[in-house]
Amino acid sequence: VAGENFDQSPLRRTFKSKVLAHYPQNIEWNPFDQDAVNMLCMPKGLSFRTQADNRDPQLHSFIITREDGSRTYGFVLTFYEEVTSKQICTAMQTLYQMHNAEQYSSVCASSSCSMDSLASSIDEGDATSLAKLQRYNSYDISRDTLYVSKCICLITPLPFMQACKKFLVQLYKAVTSQQPPPLPLESYIHNILYEVPLPPPGRSLKFYGVYEPIVCQRPGPNELPLSDYPLREAFELLGLENLVQVFTCVLLEMQILLYSQ
Repeated sequence: VAGENFDQSPLRRTFKSKVLAHYPQNIEWNPFDQDAVNMLCMPKGLSFRTQADNRDPQLHSFIITREDGSRTYGFVLTFYEEVTSKQICTAMQTLYQMHNAEQYSSVCASSSCSMDSLASSIDEGDATSLAKLQRYNSYDISRDTLYVSKCICLITPLPFMQACKKFLVQLYKAVTSQQPPPLPLESYIHNILYEVPLPPPGRSLKFYGVYEPIVCQRPGPNELPLSDYPLREAFELLGLENLVQVFTCVLLEMQILLYSQ
């Protein structure tokens, strides 16, 4: 388990994650930092879900800035896949049994009462909402399907967000589709790593993903730097007033700290 979150029910806890595979193994000018990438891909750690939870894929990005000021950009698609290991499913069931036993003992200890008096001390409304909460936030190995979070990530020298997003979404679709893609998955990964060149400054590049073509554009020397992030999201997250305030702070060269969970 990652962090001290044992008070949370097992499905609300986070667990330690690790890098399963990365390609290529190493690049001289851009060595792979396993700990940094692992932490930035899953900042909250590994998480579990059941069929009752929302499991929509989510995309986020990160930047690794080195001591010399050089930057590397990461684009991550997080999704949930079914846990096929019986051992892990059994462990989750055991965690729930322990958690429920601890909750029961702490309630009894605080009220110092028997089960009958405990039941009578909870009014009907509280009992109903408690039952609903336990049903929603529980795991039964014979009834529920367990899912675990997983990431696929592209690390690039320039922030080609839209192109990376499209490629990752297409790759995820190929992995989860019942109909296999035209070529093996390794072919598409090899293509984007070794055969798709970085577009020259001032030029655009069109390459094929898994299902559809993808276009990325690189600004020329006299153009504004590449900003491939949608402005609409910034407005939705911060709101108009806050965004104007942040922009004012930027123009006044003030130090800005954005804090978020």
